[in-house]
Amino acid sequence: MQLAVQQITVLGATGSIGVSTLDVIARHPERYKVFALTADRRWQLLATQCLQHQPRYAVLNDVDAAAELARELRHQGCKTEVLQGLAALEAVAAHEQVDAVMAAIVGAAGLLPTLAAVKAGKKVLLANKEALVMAGGLFTQAVSKSGAVLLPIDSEHNAIFQCLPNHRSDYLAGGLASSGVRKILLTASGGPFRNTPLGDLPKVTPEQACAHPNWSMGQKISVDSASMMNKGLELIEACWLFNARPHQVQVVIHPQSVIHSMVEYIDGSMLAQLGNPDMRTPIAHALAWPERIESGVASLDIIATARLDFSAPDLQRFPCLRLAQDAADVSGTAPALLNAANEIAVAAFLARQIRFDQIAQVIDHVLARLAVVEPTSLEQVQNADAEARALANQLIKSW
Repeated sequence: MQLAVQQITVLGATGSIGVSTLDVIARHPERYKVFALTADRRWQLLATQCLQHQPRYAVLNDVDAAAELARELRHQGCKTEVLQGLAALEAVAAHEQVDAVMAAIVGAAGLLPTLAAVKAGKKVLLANKEALVMAGGLFTQAVSKSGAVLLPIDSEHNAIFQCLPNHRSDYLAGGLASSGVRKILLTASGGPFRNTPLGDLPKVTPEQACAHPNWSMGQKISVDSASMMNKGLELIEACWLFNARPHQVQVVIHPQSVIHSMVEYIDGSMLAQLGNPDMRTPIAHALAWPERIESGVASLDIIATARLDFSAPDLQRFPCLRLAQDAADVSGTAPALLNAANEIAVAAFLARQIRFDQIAQVIDHVLARLAVVEPTSLEQVQNADAEARALANQLIKSW
């Protein structure tokens, strides 16, 4: 039986997840076709992707970049229609012809387009953890209301998903215990500074922070991994994805990045998902779910791997993880404040305006000074985000 070709929108096509997604799609032209590609302002790479995949639409957030892309595609004879701005991002995410949306825009900018895909009832491949971190309650309510299918792309959450029972509605409705699960073990490599003397952390450079030992990622996510804020955001995301309480999610340092996460059951069983550190594995899993397809990832050589190490995270070394755990416990708008302050602080660090250790100080300052509420609207989440950004910028300028 011939399968119907699925139309895919890739939000954040020029990032590492977007590039890996297009690699998997290209391996299965009989199953998938690109409907739309989006980016912020990297029009040159987007032009190359449009020429290869011939999407119906290309969307850029930056108006000048959109004009450049349109000129280049006309020159090349490519019929892809170029659009610009947030409304266009939401439109290609929710378009009636789209079957699945890869939500891979980094940061808070991905919230509204991802939510548009959810409200349209799409199959949403969620790589934008900030959507759940910022507005988890409103987001999951929208999933339930629309009937959208939400599949996690972060390697850790995809691993958890693969280790949980198949009937997702059971644990989304009743929590982990209803599926016989005791806890989730969220693995983390520990990043490039796992063994760096504490006294040297204030001196680390953006280049050092972006040099992840196992994964190839963009600058922002690489810095988050170095500070372990990425793991803190993933802990919050896991609580929403799997209806778990923060105390049911344990972060474990695993330097080899071979076990992507584990699930412990109440009978003492522990299931783990293993594989090479390549994002094409979770992307292929989510694209084809509940089937399996070739991803292009090499087989894991378990003999050559030889050993697997585990340890507890050092919260003195990684204060960002502690701050994220605290925000998860408080809930409400606390995670949105945390995320916004972190985005501003990481950008300042990358611009060499603050030290690496000051990232956590900025976040702590914001969380200590802004009120937390239980949001009942997206506007409240956006207001919390804006307040946190303003306060973080104010602090950084005062240093």
